[in-house]
Amino acid sequence: MLTELTLLQFRSHRRAELHLDGRPVAIFGPNGAGKTNILEAVSMLSPGRGLRRASAEELMRRDEAVGWKITAQLGNGQEVETSARPGQGREVLIDGKTVAQVALGRLLRVVWLVPAMDRLWIEGAEGRRRFLDRLTLSFVPTHADAVLTYEKAMRERNRLLKDMVRDAAWYHALEQRMAEAGAEIRANRGLALSRLRAAQTDSETAFPAAELTIVSEGPDSLAEALAEGRSRDMAAGRTLQGPHRADLEAIYAVKTQPAAQCSTGEQKALLISLILANARALKQETGAAPIVLLDEVAAHLDADRRAALYDEICALGVQAFMTGTDGNLFDSLGSRAQYWTVSEKAGTSVLHQES
Repeated sequence: MLTELTLLQFRSHRRAELHLDGRPVAIFGPNGAGKTNILEAVSMLSPGRGLRRASAEELMRRDEAVGWKITAQLGNGQEVETSARPGQGREVLIDGKTVAQVALGRLLRVVWLVPAMDRLWIEGAEGRRRFLDRLTLSFVPTHADAVLTYEKAMRERNRLLKDMVRDAAWYHALEQRMAEAGAEIRANRGLALSRLRAAQTDSETAFPAAELTIVSEGPDSLAEALAEGRSRDMAAGRTLQGPHRADLEAIYAVKTQPAAQCSTGEQKALLISLILANARALKQETGAAPIVLLDEVAAHLDADRRAALYDEICALGVQAFMTGTDGNLFDSLGSRAQYWTVSEKAGTSVLHQES
């Protein structure tokens, strides 16, 4: 868990400090005040580009443009810092030592649900694949390495395809690398889904279970398939099979109905169920609850469902960061949470802790 969080020149926040005690955190205020920016800062304590998939440059306050920094103190006494200066990529330090981003995945597990994911089940496969890989990364921190290795080799192969290179010798090593990384990606994703299934099956929850299946991941013998499919891929100018084409399908278990055909409320409930199952499984596996980020989640739930969500969060013992436009949305949390208001003044976010 986080015990302190400091933002410097990050998005709309010139400086923001939160002193935390492990309870859920409720952040409320008007739209555009900077609530989600706090959740985004927490998401940057994990590998990748955070919950908005923003570049390091996009995270800087526009009026100063001097760079940004996020510092977090952890419950085990360690300190994490991530920052970026203009024109540079982001850096990560753990206890003052520079490390690769993937090291964050071994130190902190962070999962999130944001409004942009509400249409996950009815839009393109790319978003579902990204959602699947975020879930997988929470269980297998090295999953990011496998994905990066696969994507780098695929980009090089695609370049050869576009240049109409026909010499097989140029492709062999790349396709072998893709096959090895692809097998690891498939295994990691399968492990993540098995953990989620167990966490949903073994637990009573107010939210509906989802039956998940990964489809279109490509053949088991990927190296052979890539070699055989070069002509077709060359005509398309890109690689047409492999784990980068995978999709995640979900069935509303009780109704045996595809998530894409469920109501908007049911689709949201399924997403919440998966996030809770992810947190539950991680706690069972590692002994430590992950950090959960829920942006504007309360506004889409009735009072009973909100109360059920808060009860499950508290029962799991997760440090959840939640946002909403109105403090009344968090009334049923009572003293079980810490509260902050966010307002905006002259383009700068102002953070205030409520007693």
